[in-house]
Amino acid sequence: MNLTAVAERAAGQFRAWHGAEPEGVWHAPGRANLLGEHTDYNEGWVLPFALDRGVVVAASRRDDDVLEIRSHQADGPVTVPLATLRVGSVTGWAAYPAGVAWALREAGHAVGGASLAIDSNLPQGAGLSSSAAIECATAVALVTLYQVNVPRPELARLARRAENEMVGVPSGIMDQSASLLSEAGHALLLDCRTGDSAPVPLDPAASGLALLLVDTGVRHALTDGRYALRRAECEQAARALGVPSLRDVDDPARAAEIADPVLARRARHVISDDCRVRVAADLLNAGDLAGLGPLLHASHASLRDDFEISWPEANVAAEAAEAAGGLGARMMGGGFGGSVIALVPADTSRVREAITAEYARRGWPPPRFRPAPPSAGAGRLL
Repeated sequence: MNLTAVAERAAGQFRAWHGAEPEGVWHAPGRANLLGEHTDYNEGWVLPFALDRGVVVAASRRDDDVLEIRSHQADGPVTVPLATLRVGSVTGWAAYPAGVAWALREAGHAVGGASLAIDSNLPQGAGLSSSAAIECATAVALVTLYQVNVPRPELARLARRAENEMVGVPSGIMDQSASLLSEAGHALLLDCRTGDSAPVPLDPAASGLALLLVDTGVRHALTDGRYALRRAECEQAARALGVPSLRDVDDPARAAEIADPVLARRARHVISDDCRVRVAADLLNAGDLAGLGPLLHASHASLRDDFEISWPEANVAAEAAEAAGGLGARMMGGGFGGSVIALVPADTSRVREAITAEYARRGWPPPRFRPAPPSAGAGRLL
């Protein structure tokens, strides 16, 4: 189901639940990330792009200062009095949209009550940033409903604050920025320290290539503690090198200065992936998409061996994709489950068949494949 159909379904659900038309329907896309994994919270560089799938929010204002949240993917409404909304007062999936309302109000933006009907065609836990899409769709809905002027980079920071503080996931700024700032036909080169960003041309079809997402079927949860552990290890590694952040180290060989071998491996991945992002941006600006293949391969090896967050299904998918003619592939997202991104010939059939065969040989459920056209960021649909 495409986003327009999801938007129409959300509007229909809103009418059924509230007996009235919503004032509007907004969407925010999920994202894929070409390069720069676990570099965002290390104040480094990332190179994501928006997908043609995401989250939609049908919404209207309320005059009782209450946030009522319903979702097609969850049972029953969650009702939140905004006057008593605080960290810890909402848990589960509703903490994401409620956290956005809280962050906006904490920043002094006068948003009030609203009825929200949420729907999605983005799989959860697949490493495509469904959580940030919920946050960003809610954010654009609320600021539009209440005519609050918040620049998109600031809106991304507030959505991130919702995830960090209300949900308790110590994520970086990449996912929200990709969802809010992306342009169709481009990746987003984002400096996670300064917040500066620039569109970078990304048109696989023009090069006779395609970007293919492989949903391995293994689900992850960023709240299970392993993501937070990697962030803590990176902070320890930076202290060991005497720098504020691993962003401040340009040479991956400097990781060898760290006595703890685990911390040294973590640092080597982050520093090397930062370097790969900048090389990739230069290649894309020069029109050399095929040149990204070796960078994707190296990034996967680094995530698997140094950062130790890959998983067997991702390793098999990446190896099979490259063996079947793919230029490069790597695991994507927080790790321990989710998706692989592969740069492959425009006819993806050979790669898809090879990965499916390798899964079958191991007795694993078949993976799901999704095209990944670089798409536009959040906005109004209806």
